[in-house]
Order: sequence, then C-alpha cells, then structure tokens
Amino acid sequence: MTLPERQLANAIRALAMDAVQAANSGHPGMPMGMADVATVLYSDYLKFDPTDPKWADRDRFVLSAGHGSMLAYATLHLAGYAHPTMEEIRNFRQLNSPCAGHPENFELAGVETTTGPLGQGLATAVGMAIAERHLNAIYGDDLVDHRTWVIAGDGCLMEGINHEAIGLAGHLGLGRLIVLWDDNKITIDGSTDLSTSEDVKARYTATGWHVDSCDGHDAADIRRAIDAALADSRPSLIACNTLIGFGAPNKQGTSATHGSPLGADEVAAARANMGWTADPFVIPADIADAWRGFGQRGQSLHAAWQDRLTNSDKKTDFEDRLSGKIAPGDAFKAYLDGLVAEPPKVATRKASENALTALTADIASLIGGSADLTGSNNTKTSSTKPLNRNDYSGRYIYYGIREFGMSAAMNGMALHGGVIPYGGTFLVFSDYCRGAIRLSALQRQRVIYVMTHDSIGLGEDGPTHQPIEHLQSLRAMPNLLVMRPADAVETAECWAIALAQDSRPTLLALTRQNLPPLRHDVTENLCLKGGYRLRSAAAARKVVLVATGSEVSLALDVAEKLEAAGQGADVVSMVSTELFDEQDAAYQADLLPDDALIVSIEAGTTFGWERYTGRHGLRFGIDSFGASAPIDDLYRHFGLTIDAIAPKILARLGA
Repeated sequence: MTLPERQLANAIRALAMDAVQAANSGHPGMPMGMADVATVLYSDYLKFDPTDPKWADRDRFVLSAGHGSMLAYATLHLAGYAHPTMEEIRNFRQLNSPCAGHPENFELAGVETTTGPLGQGLATAVGMAIAERHLNAIYGDDLVDHRTWVIAGDGCLMEGINHEAIGLAGHLGLGRLIVLWDDNKITIDGSTDLSTSEDVKARYTATGWHVDSCDGHDAADIRRAIDAALADSRPSLIACNTLIGFGAPNKQGTSATHGSPLGADEVAAARANMGWTADPFVIPADIADAWRGFGQRGQSLHAAWQDRLTNSDKKTDFEDRLSGKIAPGDAFKAYLDGLVAEPPKVATRKASENALTALTADIASLIGGSADLTGSNNTKTSSTKPLNRNDYSGRYIYYGIREFGMSAAMNGMALHGGVIPYGGTFLVFSDYCRGAIRLSALQRQRVIYVMTHDSIGLGEDGPTHQPIEHLQSLRAMPNLLVMRPADAVETAECWAIALAQDSRPTLLALTRQNLPPLRHDVTENLCLKGGYRLRSAAAARKVVLVATGSEVSLALDVAEKLEAAGQGADVVSMVSTELFDEQDAAYQADLLPDDALIVSIEAGTTFGWERYTGRHGLRFGIDSFGASAPIDDLYRHFGLTIDAIAPKILARLGA
C-alpha cells in the first residue's frame, strides 16, 4: 500500500512542531510550509546515500533559510542518516545537541554548509555549482554528475548578496543549480507587502535564470515545475507558493508561526487538523519505512558510481583531488631558489603573483579570481585560463564587482571539495566580504583571501580606500589566519602556509608599493612561527621593534639609528599574530623579553598592539582615517619615518 505523500510530509511538520515546542524556541513555520516540497525532493530527485554522507557525487542540498533548521534535521533523520537521532532532535537548540538553532556543517554530516545569515546559503550554493561543473569538465559525467538544490526564503532573496550571487550564476550558466523559493510572503515583521514590492521572478529572469511557479502543497505541480527546471540549461528558480505554518489551523499563513513556538493548544489543533495521532517525537513505522526507502534508492546509485570509479583510469587522480591533500612541487621550489639568487624589489602583491605562477603550475586544484581587480590584485597566472559558461575547465573566475558574492562562492567551492579557491580584492573591501569570511572561519574551510592595497601605502586614492582598522578587526576573528608579509620570500612562505591549512581560512594582506628584499634564505619557513627575529641587536639589547609588512624595512632602518646612538635593537617581523600566539611561552618570551622596551610599528590602528608592547611600550601607527596624497607624504604626515620614530624611542629609553 502506497502512503499518501501528505502523510509523509506531515512527519516533517510533526517533528518541527514538537522540537520547537520542547525547546520553547525556534521557527516552525518554514518547515511546515515547505514539508510537501521537501518530501517530493527527497522521494524523487535528490541523489544521496545516508550511509555515506560524504559521497563525492551526491547532490548538494542547501537550506539557505537556515532559521527553518528543523526541516533539515527532520529530513536527515527520516531519510536514514545516523544523525540526528530522535534524542538529538528532542534536544533541539540545547547545549551539546548537533541540532543547533541554525544548521552547522561541522555538527552534522548531511548538512552541506552552515547557514543562518540569510542569502549566504544560496550564494554558497553557487560556488558548489561552479565546483561541480569544473570537476565535471575534468573528470566527465561518469565521476561528476550531480546537482545543487537550495531551499530559500523571502529573506534570502531580499539580502543584497542574493543579487550578486544570482548575477554570477546566470552569467556562468549554472544549469545544475535549482532554487526552491518558499514564496509564503511572510517575514518576521508580517506580510512582505510591508517592505518590498519588487518583481522577484522578473529579476531572476533578467539575470539569465529559468523561472517557474508551483503550488507548494500540490505534489504533482511541484514535480511538474522541477521537471521543467531539469529540462532547462539555465539555473532555475521555482517559486513554491506556500502557507507558512501549513497545517496549524489558527496560525498558518501568519507571522505568528515564523519565529515562535506554536503553543501547546495550537500544536494539538494542528495534530488534529493533519490527522496525526502519534505521540510527540514518534514516527509511525509505515511512514518511517517509506522515508528510509528514499535513501535506499541513493545507495544503488552510489554503488553504480563506485563501480565506474573503480574502473576509471582517473581514479587515483580523482581521489587525490577530492582528498584535498596537496603540496607545492618543483615549480615552487625553483621559484624559491630564484628568490635567493636574485632577490627582487617588488610589491608583495606582485610577489604573490610570482608565487602563484609557480603554485598554480604545481597544483591543479587551485582556482583563482578577483572582484574586478585582476590587474591590481595580481591573482591571474599563465596556468589559470578563464572559467566561463563555454569552458568550465578554466581556473580563473571574473567575479565582477561582487566582493561578498565572490567570498561566499569560494566557501561553496571549498565545501564541495576538489577545489582550493583563492580570490582577491582590496583590503579595505574586506568589510564587504566579512560575513562570508566569518563563515569560512566558522566552517573551518581552506579559503584564501588575497587582499591587496593594505595600507596608506596605496597613496592618492585616499581614506575611503586606505585600510586602518581592518587588520586588527580581522585578527580578532576566531580561526582566521591573517598574514602580512614583508618581502617576496615572506610572501612565498605565507602562500605555502596558507595551502597547508586544512581547517581554517587565510587572509593575505599585500602591498601596492614596492618593498626591498629583506630575507635571503629559504632553508626554513620562518613565517611558520608567526613572528621571528629578523635582526639581532649589535649593542646590548634595549629595545625590540615589532613590525609587519611594509613597515618591517622601516623598523630595520630605525634599528640602525638606535644602534648608532648606542641602543641595541632587535627587529621582529610579526607576519602573523595568530601563528605567533600558537608558539610556546619560551619562544614568545625570547622574542619579546621583559627586560626590553617593546615597540610596534604598523601602518594601521595601534589598537591591540598593547598585547605585545605592554602598557609601557610604544605603538606607532595610525589612529585616524587616512588622507589622499603620494605615499611618501603620507608616511611623513602620519609619523611613520625614521626621524619621527627613533627620537621618541630614545626619549623613552632616556638616551
């Protein structure tokens, strides 16, 4: 006997109601409204194997409307994933339950990406779809042939990142991306009429998407719309017309179901309305069996794929690629040797390009890009031809002026696997990327942000483009590795470190202006320590100058001035405060001893440097916005010169 699909969908509704009610916190409306759509998706279309949630050729399903997390937890449980268990669902939103308020990819296998900040799930899915097409172009349909599905809400489509994401997806022709829009016309404040009157479907059509609508509570109509999307070569938006909180007789269709429990009386009324007689957190056996059957279909597809992989001459390369285990090779080694033979005076953005030229030749999984600043960020190399709708095998993406969209797409590529993404913009525009950078760090993904024009050193573009507080604000972000190299050798070492990270993103802060070569050996990656002694005092050490990036050469000049006055000075290149803080106490104490005056020099805010200088140290930097002028005039104006710094240090030393 075939069960009515509405009963299968009601299992999602019941679990959503029960979990939110038990937690006295959560969003029952969206899971209840989209339960019919999710049931059709899992029963007939989604390719997954609950016994192997990381199967490389599975479909990716992204719940962009992450507040409706119980939709994800209910479907994962019902479809036969090991987690969440029913006990974990009972503890929804409680400490130590993997069923967090919003889905977290590091908590549950089957959750492809952390969502919560609206719009980012959909934008991340664009990156997943890019990765799928790229790997398909390399390995063919036998090994890579899957889709990316998104359930998104009104809020996801309102957020600004949505405009960036769908424009990129449409331009690239990502036809394997299908977005199921929970078009319920309700936000927390009430009807969407309160805040928007745009024609969303027309906007998607204008950006090159296939657009359709369906009755989100009619299984046959849902299938019709999905089939039409599958037949179209463009990315697809399906507006699923739904009632938020469907099944709750007194609250469905209202904002009362959006972000609050239904209440005991309404839960009881909904159960009666749906004919759901099972106790809370109990799924009748016939319904449970039917849901488990959806996953069994995927197991046979997985087995057939495994046979193709086993018999493929690309098997080893494919598995190595998906494992993410990479290392620089001969081209990079030759580049390092060349740095010693002929030390260049170049901007670190140019040094980054030179390192990338070698690295992209060595490592096929590196995919680069820039938010319309390719010539400024220096992120394109001879090995990275464009990736576009006519050739997905390319390794360079022209993101356009879409910094946030680029960053979220890079998250999606990293999460998909088989791709190591890097992308560039100006450091000051990290503000535009910050939400996605934060999710890179939260999700522990190897994403590399190439941020150039890292200080007032960019010159005449002025204070809107000159980062001041940015380095320290980014250093404050948990699990983000920030590195600011001082010359070409340090830049190469920083790239090697960034690629070795398998559980955190990296941000490289790089200069526009040329910097002199400071390091002349590559026998050891000194940047791994975060900070290291670049110069030892000649006279008895009285001061330690701690500097980063373009200010390290200034610190060396200041040290010479101090030595001439009889005051011994060490110079520490503090490439990364995160890496330095990870060193043992003895190493840190050796570099920053208690018996020396500690002085920091960085062309940015002095905020935070007191962690290293102490209350009685000196901090040279910029605690105001910048100005528009040539670089040398700016450094003089802000007191970042030998003649401005050395006398203040000597005065503090009483010399």
